Amino acid sequence: MAGLFDKQVEDYLDARPNYPLQWYSMLAALTPHHSLAWDVGTGNGQAALGVAEHYEQVIATDISEAQLKRAVPHSRVKYLHTPLSLPEEEVVKLIGGEGSVDLITVAQAVHWFDLSTFYPLVNRLLKKPGGVIAVWTYKGPTVSPAVDSLTQRFYLTTLPFWNERVQNAVDGYKTLPFPFESVGLGMGSEGHPVSLDMEKKLSFEGFLRMLRSWSAVATAKDKGVHLLSEEVVKEFETAWGGREVIASVTYKGFMLAGKVKL
Repeated sequence: MAGLFDKQVEDYLDARPNYPLQWYSMLAALTPHHSLAWDVGTGNGQAALGVAEHYEQVIATDISEAQLKRAVPHSRVKYLHTPLSLPEEEVVKLIGGEGSVDLITVAQAVHWFDLSTFYPLVNRLLKKPGGVIAVWTYKGPTVSPAVDSLTQRFYLTTLPFWNERVQNAVDGYKTLPFPFESVGLGMGSEGHPVSLDMEKKLSFEGFLRMLRSWSAVATAKDKGVHLLSEEVVKEFETAWGGREVIASVTYKGFMLAGKVKL
């Protein structure tokens, strides 16, 4: 799925909300050891950087070289390109070997994965007992009744251009297969993700970049359909209150955390 984001990589990086620092503290508290973490589908390394504050080393991987070229360096983060053609045995070796990983994180990406190959990797790589996998997605932002109404109307125009795998994210991971044992502590389990809020200050230009970062908008553009037309942008600008307005918005996050079933 790398190609879906390569073309709008700058918009994608600017548009993402900032994951709260307490999320990483919360996840770190679940693992008895903090030697090695694996951040999968890392993009520009946003989640990897947060995880690195709690783990000695983070292996951050992505199938998109375009995303990795914009990854933020960190002394405890090692970025690796892992194309889909890479054999499973090689992936296991690159990450650290079987039973070596304390925490696996996937931020806003697992719904794109081939779960039939990814979950067996998770089972091989996580420490047993003690290893934890956490995946999360988000929806939004909620801005104001006027903007939210327009966003919903705009979203309906994008429906023919979404990849079917996005439905798991749209459902807030309620429908995402997650065959792991619950870690308890209100951290979500299969069919029951925990809901978490993310607050952010957002400019109108930032909001437009978020819309442009949607894979459906890029897919439509490739097919000659410009969903975010000047007319649509003008409607959003009016509802926003002008291009100079900085709005306080809320993204709704949804997380699942678990451990290997023994």
